Amino acid sequence: MEKRLANPVVSADAPATDPRPYALGYSSHELQRLELQGALIRDFTEDVLRRAGIRPGMRVLDVGCGVGDVSLLAAKLVGPRGMVLGVDRSADATAMAERRAVETGRCYWTRFATEDLDAFACDETFDAVIGRLVLMYLPDPSATLRRLVGHVRPGGIVAFQELAMPLTRSFPEGPLFSRCVSWISDTIERAGFEIDMGSRLPMTFAAAGLPAPQMISAGLAGSGPASPLYNYISQTLRSLLPMAERLGIATAEEIGIDTLAERLCREAVEQRSCVMTPPLVGAWTTMPGWWDAARVE
Repeated sequence: MEKRLANPVVSADAPATDPRPYALGYSSHELQRLELQGALIRDFTEDVLRRAGIRPGMRVLDVGCGVGDVSLLAAKLVGPRGMVLGVDRSADATAMAERRAVETGRCYWTRFATEDLDAFACDETFDAVIGRLVLMYLPDPSATLRRLVGHVRPGGIVAFQELAMPLTRSFPEGPLFSRCVSWISDTIERAGFEIDMGSRLPMTFAAAGLPAPQMISAGLAGSGPASPLYNYISQTLRSLLPMAERLGIATAEEIGIDTLAERLCREAVEQRSCVMTPPLVGAWTTMPGWWDAARVE
């Protein structure tokens, strides 16, 4: 029998939605890039969810779910006796997430809602709230987190995974790789978003009134002609290109997006480089037993 899932509603007292445009946009290409990214970092995220204690039968809220990668990972862990609700402000993303849930056979205990996180509210209590690469895009991540964890029962789980972009590197350093890192970081930062949220997770949890988290860091590395990282970097810049041009950081001609992956590969192979993308920092904690959801505004 299909489960009755949480019924999202818009809170009349919710803060105004974030007016800043999402740096990577919502194009069909970006949705495909999110799938590529999800495949590359799936194991790192699953490890964090398992360490955090996500297990069969749990009810999980996945915020900023995008095309559903983390929601579907959580659905795998909680199984059909549990429930997952993914929330994202992009209708195209949640539509793709719903299709993927059907394709994986997890649609009976996984649902998606299109809603801005600062306007989201529901009448359900969850065993966990989770998210990946979402706090970095919020104007006040600790305030939003404090409000969202009001949907989590005392003793429940709070688990997030974010990037530490300043730790991206290549050895030996490749000039083209370094330019790509600068283009990506500068565009995201100048668009108004946090490029080192991974390092800020303990501070963000503390400001939200949460206990100090346990943490782990993991990242992708590659070398040689078969590495998928050159294409991943190129596809990230393709999504960022309109914003990079708008901010005057780089032009399409400078980036040369159509040949970028090939040139990155050639540089790395010639230099026998080890290419390392930004580490993913995972942090998780449990809700205090005294937590009163009514205190969270």
